[in-house]
Amino acid sequence: MHRRIDVPAAAELICANHKTDRRMLVAMRLRYSYRAYSDAGQRRALAQAFGCARVVWNDCLRTRKERHAAGLPYARSAELSRTHITEAKRTPERAWLADVSAVVLQQSLRDLDTAFTNFFDGLKGRRPKSGPPRYKSKKDTRQSIRVNSNAFCLRENGAVYVAKVGDLKVRWSRTLPAAPTSLTVVKDSAGRYFLSFVVETEPEHLPELDTDTGADLGLGHFAVLADGTKVDSPRFLRRAEKKLKRMQKSLSRKAKGSSNRAKARAEVARQYAKVADRRRDWLHKLSTDLIRDNQAIYVEDLAVKGLARTRLAKSVHDAGWSMFVAMLEYKAVKCGRYVGRVGRFEPTSQLCSACGIKDGPKPLSVREWTCRECGAVHDRDVNAARNIRAAGRADRLNASLSAGKTRTKVPAQRVEAGSPRKGQTTQAGIPAL
Repeated sequence: MHRRIDVPAAAELICANHKTDRRMLVAMRLRYSYRAYSDAGQRRALAQAFGCARVVWNDCLRTRKERHAAGLPYARSAELSRTHITEAKRTPERAWLADVSAVVLQQSLRDLDTAFTNFFDGLKGRRPKSGPPRYKSKKDTRQSIRVNSNAFCLRENGAVYVAKVGDLKVRWSRTLPAAPTSLTVVKDSAGRYFLSFVVETEPEHLPELDTDTGADLGLGHFAVLADGTKVDSPRFLRRAEKKLKRMQKSLSRKAKGSSNRAKARAEVARQYAKVADRRRDWLHKLSTDLIRDNQAIYVEDLAVKGLARTRLAKSVHDAGWSMFVAMLEYKAVKCGRYVGRVGRFEPTSQLCSACGIKDGPKPLSVREWTCRECGAVHDRDVNAARNIRAAGRADRLNASLSAGKTRTKVPAQRVEAGSPRKGQTTQAGIPAL
């Protein structure tokens, strides 16, 4: 089950006079997702809800774009709610908006407001830049609606009631730690339904340890740790390529617009969903093991977007480095651990981890080399992992000392979409005493 933190920071560190005072927020927001099963009538009701939420989103977005092009003031949410929801229900063209819950329509407008807020904050430098909101289509691979606690409830028999949809059967993989505050119903490209609950709960800090490690992420080995442990890359997409190639070839032979083509497309989507599920499950298990066994974990800030534009693009996407680091960061906040990112321009493959001499750049074909200063024989990846750990320790110490002198707060890494600025070290979690 996938979980993520919605709050920008779940803990903060205040250092003064080389003494650490940890002040944690009482609650943190987590997201729990479960597989849901629906009958034919519920699927029709959900499809109608997806369509109505999409229409409200597109109508409000179109109005704001037209007003911006005409030089008129920004359209407020209250005005859009009155014109495109309340009054639109009374018109023949939009009378069917009354067939779904009003909460679905209001939440769609709120999601649009959030998208605009994120876009404007990115332009002002308050958060990583993101593009402006775009129009939604019924052909999008992902359809979703969001409701608050007024439009759903949990039944005693384990079902989840959604307003004007009915009781949905849920496959509970684990119990919710608290009462959910909101619910998102998602339909993916494979036709599967998921219920995503947002829950406010307290962090579950693990006992502090004296161990830390550095992880060098790669393609030959997914991760090489500072202690010499090498984690092989499972390469889920590469292993499924033969079957996917056969299925996509069958899809290309089907006539466009036919029911057979729709069935073939669904088969391909289900196969891709299986690959993604296997990758996500494996990354969750690996990240959980690292968080449990180490108090601090240091990784390199890789330029994934740049590598994804090279001939290694398929292998880079198959590895899932960004997803893995994001899992480490939110689990570190939840469990009281520390995750630091080392700048991508650090010469981790050129430095000798034994004496610190810079031995110069080496081609990728060189997997083992001998230091010309101290004579130490290094495995390329293990040496890089040790240098990453050393650089992470130095950055962590400098950040703590700087926070102590300036009396400023060092927050946990924000769990948001986007990449940090190049060459800067980011951090997440709570450093140990």
